Amino acid sequence: MEISQNKVVSLSYELRANSKDGEVIETVDRNTPLTFLFGSGSLLPKFEDNLAGLKVGDSFDFSLVSVDAYGDFDENSVIKIPLQAFQMDGKVDYELVKIGNKIPMQDSQGHRLTGVVKVIESDAVTMDFNHPLAGNSLFFKGEVTEIRQATEEEMMHGHIHGNTGCESGSCDSCGCGDGGCH
Repeated sequence: MEISQNKVVSLSYELRANSKDGEVIETVDRNTPLTFLFGSGSLLPKFEDNLAGLKVGDSFDFSLVSVDAYGDFDENSVIKIPLQAFQMDGKVDYELVKIGNKIPMQDSQGHRLTGVVKVIESDAVTMDFNHPLAGNSLFFKGEVTEIRQATEEEMMHGHIHGNTGCESGSCDSCGCGDGGCH
């Protein structure tokens, strides 16, 4: 069986940033593989393009330039926010507002974003809303460990299901959190 639309694929891999010998960002082993529904749009399109047609036991070794991964670093996504925006009951929560902390927020249209605190000043907090890997080329090296046909339910929901429930963590959005995952 080959990797193609509506196949459930499992991979082990090592991800490095900026070169084949760069910093290891993530290691996924055979015991806890990345398992996903191919073609569902849950992964980077160019990542999936590099896996299409592979079979169980096939190795892969490819790179994605930043524009095909998480985009270039965008200076406009580094924003100063008034310190008062972080007040609870009239006081700034300095346990939350610490350099390096990731803080979930919403933009003016209600979109959820995660920002990283970069600088804290007396009246403002500078936050970076770029993806943590923005501006990095990514280098993947690994192996296809399993492929199976997705069930009708998985295809309908757009993610895989396992023995103990939805594997994607998105059961609530598709309604299978109400006992539909098996």
